[in-house]
Amino acid sequence: MTCGQAAASNGFGPMLTVVQVLGVSSDDEMVACFLSGELSSQRFGQTLRSHLAAAGQAEQLLTHPDLSDTGANLARRALLAATRGYGESRDLFENFPNHVTWTRARLSADEAAEVRYLDYSYWVELSGGSRRPTDAAARIKAGIRAFDVPNEPFVDAAHAFIRGERFPPLILVGERQDNLVCLEGHLRLTAYALVGFPTDIECLIGTAAAMGRWAR
Repeated sequence: MTCGQAAASNGFGPMLTVVQVLGVSSDDEMVACFLSGELSSQRFGQTLRSHLAAAGQAEQLLTHPDLSDTGANLARRALLAATRGYGESRDLFENFPNHVTWTRARLSADEAAEVRYLDYSYWVELSGGSRRPTDAAARIKAGIRAFDVPNEPFVDAAHAFIRGERFPPLILVGERQDNLVCLEGHLRLTAYALVGFPTDIECLIGTAAAMGRWAR
């Protein structure tokens, strides 16, 4: 395990330092982590299971990914393309760059609090326009809903974390490691904010010079 720090703040916003760099990652690991996170999602899980069944694949493809299996990696990429537009510049992955450098890392509580939500109407509304999870948490605690969508899933996830449940890594992206946007894991990021970011948070960080077209 190596430790590192991002370059000094360059005037583009608050400095976000990667406390622990756990190692290099890959597109295949990102895809596997993304699908694993969505499999347990109330919103996306059933659609994902339907596509798995249509492709003749078992859930083990996602729950126990073997990143050394080229065929399984290709199957997961095809699944993420079908459900979310990965590699096809559409849906969630519209304008997402083809060449991304992936790193496994841990963020401190302060650093995780600076991660922004995706620029999507629901997350903008939930956070009161800031796209910051701490602002969303404050609004949730005040009983404010975004577009009248219940906040209970966030609260339930926060309670699960307090009980000792550990979540999959967040997937975060940006042009640099000091200005990150959440690609996958918005509910988990919000749950962390609700409990005050009490621990270092494991994540995959993807950086690319062209990421600014996606991570606005």
